[in-house]
Amino acid sequence: MKPDFSTLNRDNIVAFIGDIFSRRGGEEYLGEPVTMAEHMLQGATIAEQNGMPEEIIVGALLHDIGHFTSEFGTYHPDDTEDRHHEDAGAEVLEQFFPSVITDCCRYHVAAKRYLCATKPEYFNRLSDASVHTLELQGGPMSAEEVAAFEGNPNLKEIIQVRYLDEAGKRADMETPDFAHFAPMVQRMVDKHMGAS
Repeated sequence: MKPDFSTLNRDNIVAFIGDIFSRRGGEEYLGEPVTMAEHMLQGATIAEQNGMPEEIIVGALLHDIGHFTSEFGTYHPDDTEDRHHEDAGAEVLEQFFPSVITDCCRYHVAAKRYLCATKPEYFNRLSDASVHTLELQGGPMSAEEVAAFEGNPNLKEIIQVRYLDEAGKRADMETPDFAHFAPMVQRMVDKHMGAS
């Protein structure tokens, strides 16, 4: 059943996301050597350690939130169809976050397809699970899709989060927990929704 997001607002969305990390963050992540929460926290931590803007840090932190919010359930290595977790996540985020963060979620799958089309060496960065999902997601973009994707005003940030997505799969990496990033997440919400 699809979760009810109608009760969410700027005052409880960050706690809601934190609760998701607490309750479901320990779930397996696509057969990778990290859990769902570890994957997203690693991307955000790498961004923070490299002095990237808060939009990128939060974008990396939340890019896979759709694995938790999707009515289609989470990915399984035996899947034969894409579950469109990027759309499920963006649907929740777009009410509360600036478009750059929402786009980092909505288009991080497209960014993988884009990079595989425009930088063939990028394919070598992909884990086995990412290679499998690439096939389910349509493979590398066509020239027409590349041209259309390059029109996105948040292209640079989307690509940056995609690289962080691939980097956040280390079995041995220590990261802060969600609470460390929560004030930053709230700042992004406040920025989008205006000061009260």
